[in-house]
Amino acid sequence: MAFGNFGDAMKLMGAWNKFRQNHPKFPAFLKAVSDRGFKENMVLEVIVTEPDGEKIETSIKINAEDLELLAELKAMSQR
Repeated sequence: MAFGNFGDAMKLMGAWNKFRQNHPKFPAFLKAVSDRGFKENMVLEVIVTEPDGEKIETSIKINAEDLELLAELKAMSQR
C-alpha cells in the first residue's frame, strides 16, 4: 500500500494517534491478538451495535491466504 505523499501518511498517522487516545483498549486488544498470532481456522467475529440497539454481525474463518495478508499488514505496521 503506497501513500500519495508524505503529507497523506502524516495525516493518517495523526488520525491513528487520535483514535488510540480516544479508544486505548482497542489497540491493546489488537496487539494481544497479534502477539498470540493468527492461525488457520481461527474465527474472527465483528458485531456493530447501532444507537437504537440494532446489531449487524459477521464472522470469517481465517484461511491460508488470509494469513499471508495479515502477515504483510503486520510487517507494514512495523516499518
